[in-house]
Amino acid sequence: MNKLKVLACAFACAGPGTKGFTGGESTLGWSMLRQISRFHEVWALTRAVDRQSIEQTLEREQVPNLHFVYLELPAPFLPLLRIQGGHQIYYWLWQIKAYFVAKNLQKKVGFDLFHHVTYANDWMASLIGAYLPIPYIRGPGGGAHRTPSGFEKEYSLFGQLWEKARSIGQWLFKHDPSYLIGHNRARAIMVCNRESISAIPPKWANKVSLFPVNGISTEDLEVTQQREDTSGTFRVLSAGTLIKVKGFGLAIKAFDEFSNRHPDSTLTIIGSGPEGSKLQALAQNLSSGNRISLLPHVSRDELLSEMASHDAFLFPSLRDGGGAVVIEAMAAGKPVVCLDTGGPGMHVSSDCGIKVGPRNVDETIHELAQALESLYLNKDLRLKLGKAARQKAIDKYHWDRLGEQLMHVYSHALNTETPAEI
Repeated sequence: MNKLKVLACAFACAGPGTKGFTGGESTLGWSMLRQISRFHEVWALTRAVDRQSIEQTLEREQVPNLHFVYLELPAPFLPLLRIQGGHQIYYWLWQIKAYFVAKNLQKKVGFDLFHHVTYANDWMASLIGAYLPIPYIRGPGGGAHRTPSGFEKEYSLFGQLWEKARSIGQWLFKHDPSYLIGHNRARAIMVCNRESISAIPPKWANKVSLFPVNGISTEDLEVTQQREDTSGTFRVLSAGTLIKVKGFGLAIKAFDEFSNRHPDSTLTIIGSGPEGSKLQALAQNLSSGNRISLLPHVSRDELLSEMASHDAFLFPSLRDGGGAVVIEAMAAGKPVVCLDTGGPGMHVSSDCGIKVGPRNVDETIHELAQALESLYLNKDLRLKLGKAARQKAIDKYHWDRLGEQLMHVYSHALNTETPAEI
């Protein structure tokens, strides 16, 4: 494929080692742009708030072929970013400004392709994709994943109402004329889990492929070199933002059931968030509470190092489209115990971890505890799954590998070849 001039929309984008506006989505933005620029020249539209992070990264790491165009809405719109769901409204309005910037850039540069990279939710329009008359690629993104039926009781009343509002909002956004025009125009639509594939209408199904929103780098693999804990304690790790949808309450209850049979075990949860005090209270009220530790958010490198020193990674997230920490734990050579839903359900297979089907809350807690027990009792199994997990992370989730896969998508979108399967 000849070198292309690619216009990219990356509302969320931040350099490695910085959180950015939306954490994992910002990491996705940087990583995807970095990969595209390996092969083509890229002009990326992104938020001005992440300019410092990006420019500091570019000072450390020379990235040829990558140009950034920073834009932001006027200050009166910024309060939208501080309310739940408000950032989606802000993003939609930001896209209007981005479209006019893209239109002017097109006159000057003459792009061959437009790629909507981040915030490519499977329910929200891309205004540039809909109206800029050049070939258009979308994703990877998700959004169709739902909290498993019956697990809503893990949420507060507000949380339950928000889940319903989220579904209604997605339905409305999917009927936005710009959404329909854009999906009709798209040459390729990349989604990040099975639920999102199932939600795509048949008329667009031939454009759809699975593509993860998370990956790992060579530097990550160096930090996560597997090392065995010699303390004699079975150490379980979990990590993420402490919010209800991440399922940390399930993790604590499952560990309690398991640890009461095997007290030579510990659970460490690393992260910060609004549920922190409630999770701490839950742990303290259980008989295994002295074996459960909640630690605040740490840097990504510190988290990767912690992963390498534990025996298993527990992540029963109820609604997670990607699940970056799952791939990071796999890269650290750790078997993952998770629910068979969303991104984690796609990443983890029986040869590198244990997935539990979320049928009902009590049964799921029991099966999670049993999964931990099987890893505790069988060290050979634990090491075998961990070794396979690391190899899968290298083979399927290394960003360079994903970059090459993306180029197959590009070639197919421009009618030059058929993409290979991930």
